[in-house]
Amino acid sequence: MKKLAVGILAHVDAGKTTLSEGMLYLSGKIQTLGRVDKKDAYLDTHDLERKRGITIFSKQAIFDLGDTEITLLDTPGHVDFSTEMERTLRVLDYAILVISGADGVQGHTKTVWQLLSLYNISVFLFVNKMDQPGTSKSVLLEKLKDELSEVCVDFSLDGTEQFYEELALCHDDLMDDFINNETIDMRRIIKAISERKVFPCFFGSALKLEGVGEFMEGLSKYTEEMEYPDEFGAQVFKISRDEQGQRLTHLKVIGGSLEVRDPVISEEWEDKVNEIRLYSGERYEIINSVGAGSICAVTGLSQTRPGEGLGIANHFQAPILEPVLAYQVRLPKGIDAKEILPKLREIEEEDPELRIIWNEELQEVQVQLMGEVQIEILQSLIKRRFGIAVQFDAGEILYKETITNTVEGVGHFEPLRHYAEVLLLLEPTELGSGLQYVVECSEDLLPKNLQRLILTHLKEKVHRGVLTGSPITDLKITLIAARYHLSHTQGGDFREATYRAVRQGLKMAKSTLLEPYYSFQLEVPETAVGKAITDIERMQGVFEIGQASNGTVILEGSAPVVNMQNYHREVRAYTKGAGTLSCSFYGYKPCHNQEEVVVRIGYNSEKDLSNPTGSVFCSQGSGFYVPWDKVRNYMHLDSSLPKTQMESHDVSGGRKYNDYSLHDDMGYEFLEGAGGRNRGEKQNWKKRTENRTIESPQTKSTEAVREDYLLVDGYNVIHQWPELKEFADEDMDIARIKLLDALASYQGIRMCKIIVVFDAYRVPGHLETVYQHHNIHVVFTKEAQTADEYIEKFAHDFHKRYNIKVATSDGLQQVIIRGAGSTLLSAGELREEVKQVAESLLRHYSGEYRLDKTPLEDVLSSDIMRLMIDLKEGN
Repeated sequence: MKKLAVGILAHVDAGKTTLSEGMLYLSGKIQTLGRVDKKDAYLDTHDLERKRGITIFSKQAIFDLGDTEITLLDTPGHVDFSTEMERTLRVLDYAILVISGADGVQGHTKTVWQLLSLYNISVFLFVNKMDQPGTSKSVLLEKLKDELSEVCVDFSLDGTEQFYEELALCHDDLMDDFINNETIDMRRIIKAISERKVFPCFFGSALKLEGVGEFMEGLSKYTEEMEYPDEFGAQVFKISRDEQGQRLTHLKVIGGSLEVRDPVISEEWEDKVNEIRLYSGERYEIINSVGAGSICAVTGLSQTRPGEGLGIANHFQAPILEPVLAYQVRLPKGIDAKEILPKLREIEEEDPELRIIWNEELQEVQVQLMGEVQIEILQSLIKRRFGIAVQFDAGEILYKETITNTVEGVGHFEPLRHYAEVLLLLEPTELGSGLQYVVECSEDLLPKNLQRLILTHLKEKVHRGVLTGSPITDLKITLIAARYHLSHTQGGDFREATYRAVRQGLKMAKSTLLEPYYSFQLEVPETAVGKAITDIERMQGVFEIGQASNGTVILEGSAPVVNMQNYHREVRAYTKGAGTLSCSFYGYKPCHNQEEVVVRIGYNSEKDLSNPTGSVFCSQGSGFYVPWDKVRNYMHLDSSLPKTQMESHDVSGGRKYNDYSLHDDMGYEFLEGAGGRNRGEKQNWKKRTENRTIESPQTKSTEAVREDYLLVDGYNVIHQWPELKEFADEDMDIARIKLLDALASYQGIRMCKIIVVFDAYRVPGHLETVYQHHNIHVVFTKEAQTADEYIEKFAHDFHKRYNIKVATSDGLQQVIIRGAGSTLLSAGELREEVKQVAESLLRHYSGEYRLDKTPLEDVLSSDIMRLMIDLKEGN
């Protein structure tokens, strides 16, 4: 028996569910016809669907049609649930597109049509509601040809000379067959349909079952049986949970077969199938095995995700449609956000258009979705499943960023015992093209395995722009070069260098903000056209006016989502219910009010610690942070851009120096639990520092975002840290050096200004002395001035201008500092923070990717490998 997976899709209210009911009824699957308005449709199984009268969740029904077994997948028609519809497209053999004869081709219909084209799915069209007054088959067929495809053919004329003439015009092969035989072989017609060279069109009324039987006969007659490989493969398209809370993985077997207890393996996990279910409506049948072409739900797979391929289909396919709105989840009092987060993750698994984001900085949960209707559905689901009544804020638009010029990005990561540098080329591409990744780096300079590693790091992260922190898009990122060290480089080093290279390049580039647009179709009475045009222009939209008919005018165009939100309510108001507005996601275009949005969001790329723009270099055993605009002065690689182009983008104003070598092996030992004294030679304090004047905060320009300062009471900390106190008991110089080296490396990661203050008040005639120790400032106070007094004065003078934190365990000083408006950090807390930085670096980068045991073919160029093979074979 021929097996087909057929999806049914439509613009909302086109009659999709009614057609599904008619097909199930005529096939004998159901004994009575259900109706949406009576809340008893076979496939609208969820109470939310019956309450609202729309399809929200995709579901399936299995029925026989002659010698064909059809798995019918019903999908939502509302634009807010577009991604629920899109994910079913991955498993379809054919699609049924339902069009309202009363409304014609609507806005969301075109979005669905474009998706069907992108997924290369053969389509049968059913024009519904032909029983309504004013509908004309010939007029509608011409609209289908104009707005969808010229190869839409009326298959209700099947077998007639006009039918074959229409088919012959669709493709040369069909024309040749028609000229030679005065007919067209059915196998050629079937092939043309499967190759999207012909789109069969049927007309009728699903509610009255008119034309439905003929449509079903055509569907059985003009579809071909699918061929599948013998080896197992499956495509996951949906995750859900049954009434008992069991996790269900919905998939289509696209190769071989699947049996209970079979192991299923992906690149990252392995599980066994516990149960196989064939669903039809609410009910299901438990079976022991399922063959290729079947769609089923299985239990036991705990890590699958929609879009994932299994077996021979081992790949992941991301959805094309994306959320355009973001909302903050407001929880009832007494509910911890971190407690509800795992529960929301469950719903996120099941609902691909819903994205749950945990904002660590704001300590809040945010959701990203397609539209406002989803908010109501999500509230109901959370209340029903978890018993929690949540609210949402007004919502924000999800922006994106891109660049308008070609730049290089450099990332360098070199804290103690690590080393990597990456050079990327960032080029703008066409709007809507997304992110592209290319390698133009010789294997002679960088082994293949490291090239793949850098590409992995480029793809694994959502890279944020520098205007608003929004995700970047429409860029071609090319790996030009990279450097590593056999002894020091570990895999995680390239992750840090790659991320920083992207960010540094974005800072060098001219960025532009993108916002989501709706495509719309607005139908209003002729008397309201002026108002509609004024509104569209006010919303920064563009449009075209169609022909007027029956006293109404259709306007089609696109406009920013932020301006079109809730406009449907205005349309109903000023047309007194006679106007209709349909919207669908169009894509991203340059933001119409970029400056206003950037100011409102107030993002500061330099304060985004999760996405640093600068790099970490090393000198004399300590890492130090280099801002993005100075990185080129320190980079080790040579630029690939022409000199003139580099000069036009050089914001540092200086030459490039390559005199910074790999670091030595000093630092961090006492934080790693060594505890013993330094076996190295005692070093003189004054030789380790340079005598220079500290930059006063008064000389700096005022910024919108305050800088962070950490003031450390040096001797207090030394005596509070057990490791340093042990050094101090024998030689205070060594203890000071150890503290300063640790804080210098700490600053390279935390990126705050650090001032370490030591008492010299008992030294007769001593003047205040300031030193620069790598990337931190060191102060020895003047005679008769204690470190406490220096820190208290600094905190009092600058607490309104800077975020000041003081590290000390002096109880009295802590009271005074709090009174000055600064925050406190005890010596023990500082020790833990410094220790955590050291340990996290070691834990994050040690052993994550091994650079040893690299295959020879990954290191040598292809030419050298061929030469070695020839030598081995004696050629």
